[in-house]
Amino acid sequence: MEERMYGVVLWADEMDSKAVIWCEDHGNLAYYAAAEPCMHRGMALDAGDLIQFDLKEERDCRLARNLQHVNSGYAPDIAMNLQTKQSGGANNVVQFPTARAC
Repeated sequence: MEERMYGVVLWADEMDSKAVIWCEDHGNLAYYAAAEPCMHRGMALDAGDLIQFDLKEERDCRLARNLQHVNSGYAPDIAMNLQTKQSGGANNVVQFPTARAC
């Protein structure tokens, strides 16, 4: 099953065109690995970028496809903030845009 979803990039490797994405449903993380370099419209992914993508679940893994940038630098310190809040027990919910009907 595939669905369209928003997410924030937690980690990205520009050289290998890979990324780990925190999804708007706060479920398991999604993974992105481009079949070819620059598949995400020629723009490099950076931690903190807000993206929209197609989510496909295979076995125990969530895969992101057809990435589109929504807002570069949306939450640039997200990985660091999550680590800090995790140990402190504070709320670590990220507000995502309201889902739009297709």
